[in-house]
Amino acid sequence: MKYKALDFSKIRTWSVKGRKDLVRIDNLFNPEKDKVPVWDNRDFGRVVENIIKARESGRPVIFSMGAHVIKNKLSRYIIEMMKNKTITHIAGNGAVSIHDFELAYHGGTSEDVPTAIEDGSFGMWEETGKMMNEAINKGAELGMGYGESLAVYIDQHPELFPYRDDCVLYQAYLNNVPATYHVALGTDIIHQHPDCKMGAIGAASGVDFKRYCEAVTRLDGGVFLNFGSGVIGPEVFLKALSISRNLGYDVFKITTANFDLVNLGDYKKKLSYDDVLYYYRPRKNIVNRPVSRGGAGYHFCVDHKVSVPNLYEKTKI
Repeated sequence: MKYKALDFSKIRTWSVKGRKDLVRIDNLFNPEKDKVPVWDNRDFGRVVENIIKARESGRPVIFSMGAHVIKNKLSRYIIEMMKNKTITHIAGNGAVSIHDFELAYHGGTSEDVPTAIEDGSFGMWEETGKMMNEAINKGAELGMGYGESLAVYIDQHPELFPYRDDCVLYQAYLNNVPATYHVALGTDIIHQHPDCKMGAIGAASGVDFKRYCEAVTRLDGGVFLNFGSGVIGPEVFLKALSISRNLGYDVFKITTANFDLVNLGDYKKKLSYDDVLYYYRPRKNIVNRPVSRGGAGYHFCVDHKVSVPNLYEKTKI
């Protein structure tokens, strides 16, 4: 062949046991126990009203997120909102699934990257790479989605996952809430492992994309929430919305909301190409473009540790 490819077979891995984890089961935040931070925002109140209306009318509420929602120790809030029927669909990138999965089997996640990258040990955790790739490889063979493959694996090996009650993707599976993961190949630590089959990851994530698109076709009168996903979430949503409208689905009266630490100022005004905020994908792909023919889009500059507990508190039954 003309082009060379690196052989992964000699990559070294280490056991996760003894690893220093920044997020642990014993320091996760607890709904009904931890105080909800005060956050009064008129536009957030409107989003909450529309979530409640969506729940009452049987319309979807899609919760898209980046990994920092899990790393901010907020898993239990997400799980409770699924149980309350506030959230009807979970979507994330590959990193979301990894931190969630590690909490389920190991009780901890989020390694110290700055030091681990120095010697090539970053992400080279034997158990994480072996089990997740095994689950995805088997699931893909059976035509399962990425999230479903991991949940079924956990369900079939309960003895390996003592903390599965706090696993978002597993609790989504038990509560019949689709949990879809939209993976860019080469972005996640499990792609570094010898057991990784890129074709299986692509196939399983592809199934998830079609399931995600189905949820978007029903989003008229529903709500799309994005918490901290700067690229994958916004891009996948815009494509799913285009597919839905291309197929003739009436998906225009929707509420979209983006939650992040980026201060956009007046996020409705037109920006020029020389403005760096023009290239911030959530602003265009979530807040503005999807609601050009109806509905409303919002952006909130707020910490997840404030927004997520408030979302739970103000939408609970």
